[in-house]
Amino acid sequence: MATQSPFYLLDEVVQKLGASLQPPTWAVQEAQRRIVLLLNHVLQQEPQATQRLARQKGRVVLFQWREFSFKLQLTPAGLLDLAAADTPSDLTLAIIESSPAALVQVALAGEKPPVRIEGDVQLAADINWLVDHVRWDAEEDLARIIGDAPAHGLVQAAQRVLEVLRGWLQRVRPGASA
Repeated sequence: MATQSPFYLLDEVVQKLGASLQPPTWAVQEAQRRIVLLLNHVLQQEPQATQRLARQKGRVVLFQWREFSFKLQLTPAGLLDLAAADTPSDLTLAIIESSPAALVQVALAGEKPPVRIEGDVQLAADINWLVDHVRWDAEEDLARIIGDAPAHGLVQAAQRVLEVLRGWLQRVRPGASA
């Protein structure tokens, strides 16, 4: 017998609320700025990533998921900057999965979400390389704030929680037997 995902009801609520509630423009812009800061922080820790992106300077990538979208322009330094909404994009990456719960399940399983890709093939290949090879060393950043030992302990605890969640998700995925 197949078990239904416990995220089904949560997904319905999020879908209904998402259709009626829209965040204010200033909040969306601020969230986008914070995302760019985090991405640039991670990119700066990997010289090969910034070298790849520097070759694509001036190019614009449009990221889309449901009604949310933002454009990033690649800088000569190999970093990212927000692009104006009316700037034409060279590459569009649109996440096909519309369910937030399904995206969480995919992310916790360590998989990539399904993405529709349109535009420059070389730029898409460079972005895919980044996704496959660049990782945020959260433990190192946390160690700068609270010290090495506490940071190591917190990261290990978080990894154990993620492992438990992954195991649980494998048991409750649609189509899994009870």
